[in-house]
Amino acid sequence: MKFSIGGALKLAFRPWVEGLEYIPAEGPAILASNHLSFSDSFFLPAVLDRKVTFIAKAEYFTSPGVKGKLTAAFFKGVGQLPVDRSGARGAGEAAVRSGVEVIERGELFGIYPEGTRSPDGRLYRGKPGGLARVALATGAPVIPVAMIDTEKIQPPGKVVPKLMSPGIRIGKPLDFSRYHGMEHDRFILRSVTDEVMYEIMKLSGQEYVDIYATAAKRQIADAEKAAKEAAKEAERAAKRDGGVERDGDR
Repeated sequence: MKFSIGGALKLAFRPWVEGLEYIPAEGPAILASNHLSFSDSFFLPAVLDRKVTFIAKAEYFTSPGVKGKLTAAFFKGVGQLPVDRSGARGAGEAAVRSGVEVIERGELFGIYPEGTRSPDGRLYRGKPGGLARVALATGAPVIPVAMIDTEKIQPPGKVVPKLMSPGIRIGKPLDFSRYHGMEHDRFILRSVTDEVMYEIMKLSGQEYVDIYATAAKRQIADAEKAAKEAAKEAERAAKRDGGVERDGDR
């Protein structure tokens, strides 16, 4: 199914790719990518000869009904791995366990260090959890990846994608074996994550914002809520003023 989906994506969208030579023909590696669109997890595997396993919410695999079964089949077909977000530390611990298992099988593990899609096309601070911990626990090389223009194809909330050619830039592998076994040192985790994000920034050309994307989304949501409240208050004030004027006319 992976090849049929990948072939269809390449035929329809004709993605361009640079740096394929940095993907090893065999053996484990971690592909660390920026995250602009829901479709990122489909375009990257489509241009590679090897399977890439990403993690996805378990809910995608357990939804009821025909639609739920079709969604689960699709995610499995493109190499998505369900992660149970329950428990004391939720998805973070599950992501690390899943990533280590994929690497130990000698496969490619894909992860988005930002933790969620960018709300505005900029690159946000990487979370020092899954990426760095999997890399340091396994010694696998980290390959930075930049998705280009995928947010224009399928922005958040848009169901039908726009037909255009996205790009994928793959960078040179990063070796963090010098930190092997130090996956519980928060300063090392931060350093490793920042180094990877810097390489992604160079590949993507995105503006870098030194806050987490989740915080940025909250700020945007709060600003939108405040703007709506201000608009409603202005509307109420206009109605009050209009009523006063009509009373004055009488």
